[in-house]
Amino acid sequence: MKTKFYKYQGTGNDFIMIDDRAKTFDANNQQLIENLCDRRFGIGADGLILLQNHPSADFYMQYFNSDGRESSMCGNGGRCIAQFAKDLGVVNDFATFYAIDGIHTASYQNNLVSLQMKDLTQMEVRNDQVFVLNTGSPHFVQFFEYDVDTIDLVSEAKKIRYNNEFATNGININFVSFYNNELKVRTYERGVEDETFSCGTGVTAAAIAYSGFSKNTQSEMEVNIQTKGGNLSVSYLFQNNAYQQVFLKGPATFVFEGEIEI
Repeated sequence: MKTKFYKYQGTGNDFIMIDDRAKTFDANNQQLIENLCDRRFGIGADGLILLQNHPSADFYMQYFNSDGRESSMCGNGGRCIAQFAKDLGVVNDFATFYAIDGIHTASYQNNLVSLQMKDLTQMEVRNDQVFVLNTGSPHFVQFFEYDVDTIDLVSEAKKIRYNNEFATNGININFVSFYNNELKVRTYERGVEDETFSCGTGVTAAAIAYSGFSKNTQSEMEVNIQTKGGNLSVSYLFQNNAYQQVFLKGPATFVFEGEIEI
């Protein structure tokens, strides 16, 4: 059977998009999804996303990592599926959709997609440089006083990803430095098991953790972030001991489309 697919990327974090409103795609076939995401023998992507119907929202986002397993929320994937839905004519200038972590909204401004992320009420402060938090996916955030580009990220991140605490359930590892009045973030993603060019929930985690690292007590913040794949921004309000109105903003770009035999 031939299936139509669309390729999108958000700051280098790339996804296979499939319009599955007719529920024809076999979402339980882990090997199929892994094969489609393979960069040598498939289409190639960090993940695959199904756009499905939802009874009380514009659509539902079902996300799979490149290992073929359904995963937790993906921020860049959320921005990309919002753009995909707009390109399909499912939505116009505003979208409301559900993902595995609950409801999200998205708006479109100057070729950028602004995605509302989940509120955050808990952040574990392990020391002055290390924070653990969940922004739709679990993240380990470590700050460095030198440029994180000098770090062998994959080697160092694997020591954390596969230690006794995180090996079973997995965690995403973010190494962060402050550079030219913005954060520079590099992320090792579970499920991909490698560095990706960008991670939406990762930069969101880094921006929120930065408030703890910098001891910033402002109630309203916007943080500019540099990743290997491009620039993003995260804004939020801190009130009632919670990070609220958290928005991840950046580009979400159509790359190409095609058909594949599955």
